[in-house]
Amino acid sequence: MRFKFYVRFFMRIGILGGTFNPIHNGHLQLAQKARQKLRLDKIIFVPANIPPHKSKAGILSARERYKMVKAAIKGHPCFELSDYEIRSKGTSYSVKTLEYFRKRFGVQARIFFLAGSDSLGQLNSWKDLKNIIKMVDFVVVSRPGYKTTEFPGIRIMSIPTPDISSTALRRRIKSGFSIRGLVPGAVSRYIHKRGFYK
Repeated sequence: MRFKFYVRFFMRIGILGGTFNPIHNGHLQLAQKARQKLRLDKIIFVPANIPPHKSKAGILSARERYKMVKAAIKGHPCFELSDYEIRSKGTSYSVKTLEYFRKRFGVQARIFFLAGSDSLGQLNSWKDLKNIIKMVDFVVVSRPGYKTTEFPGIRIMSIPTPDISSTALRRRIKSGFSIRGLVPGAVSRYIHKRGFYK
């Protein structure tokens, strides 16, 4: 009984949100390396229902993106999937999601909110950014092609990841090029089977 309490008290949780349209190997490598570097017990992937800073055009339904993330992380014991933002419906705001996980894991847990450096240019428009910084450890992970500028209360962490973006993948699919090796095999097969992004 004492052992269970000890594990829960010192739990270190990573939260990785995103549109995941589609999820790719860059996301997975970022999560895996961040987990190792920050000594996280697990990372929870949270697909957005409606992302507040992106156009809805070309974005698959939240449930389809959820299924792709589920297929991508299958077999990774330290990865978990949450449909919280999908169940909440409407626009997905990080502050609400983090409030949910803070309540779920309690004040004892240390929560790390992971975001790519492409988010830095939009931070001033985020809903309740100050509360996010107070509530969790906000970690921005450098991504190829994006500058990492200092931001008060936010930790910048350098993690080498492949230069892959969901936007580029959608363009490749639309142009008839292969995405083999850029996304997990299960995700590639699902996209091909459903005819997505064409």
